[in-house]
Amino acid sequence: QVQLVESGGGLVQPGGSLTLSCAASGIMFSINALAWYRQAPGQQRELAATITPGGSTNYADSVKGRFTISRDNAKNTVYLQMNSLKPEDTAVYYCHAYRLEFGTQGRLGGYWGQGTQVTVSS
Repeated sequence: QVQLVESGGGLVQPGGSLTLSCAASGIMFSINALAWYRQAPGQQRELAATITPGGSTNYADSVKGRFTISRDNAKNTVYLQMNSLKPEDTAVYYCHAYRLEFGTQGRLGGYWGQGTQVTVSS
């Protein structure tokens, strides 16, 4: 059974920090690329960050310089460290595991976590 279990969401003040975790099981974690998406109410899903099996990262302009994606293959876990949080970062955050070698097919498929709510508010 494939599972991606997210944790770490919650309420934080603007300017604060939060770290999200996503623990995977049932997949070959080390060969999967990983991504964090986010979706605010009434908004389109946004790709926030990706990390390849080799550790290369990419970030959306909206989070670049504030968020850091990392992975720990020994723990089958991907993290999203979020700093300098803004109210516009409020969203449900989802982790996604996929296979780079499958190209578009892999990116559009893969496996998803259940999502964790991040609320940035005073």
